[in-house]
Parts: sequence; structure tokens; C-alpha cells
Amino acid sequence: MTSVYRWEGTVQQDSETVLIAKTRHELAESVIARVRELHSYDCPCVIAWPITAANPDYLQWIANETPVRRDMIV
Repeated sequence: MTSVYRWEGTVQQDSETVLIAKTRHELAESVIARVRELHSYDCPCVIAWPITAANPDYLQWIANETPVRRDMIV
């Protein structure tokens, strides 16, 4: 995607790659911490949104496929 933003007082325009990570609410902080460790930016955009409505089968898939243990996050 093309991202336009202000950084250190100047308007910047760069190509960036978007990552959408699907996980449980209780694992969000671990995912945020891991992205911050690995990302090359000083201030990467890492946001968690609440799910207000969803396909129940999809939510069950997320529950089945995400680890409960925080130490399993890659």
C-alpha cells in the first residue's frame, strides 16, 4: 500500500506492506510486543480492534488455531 503520514515534522509517502494477524484478545499484547521487536520502524502501527459481530464458525476457527500459551508466539 502507499502510506502518507507525518513523521518528525515532515510529510512522508512510502510503500508499505500490511499484515493482518488473527489471534485471541488475550494474546494481543504478546503479538504487539513481538511485532515491535521484529519491525524495522521506530514506531510500527500495531492495532487491535474489538470484534463486535462475526461469523461464529470463524471465531471458533480462531479459537482452535491460536495457541493459549504466550511463549508459543513466533
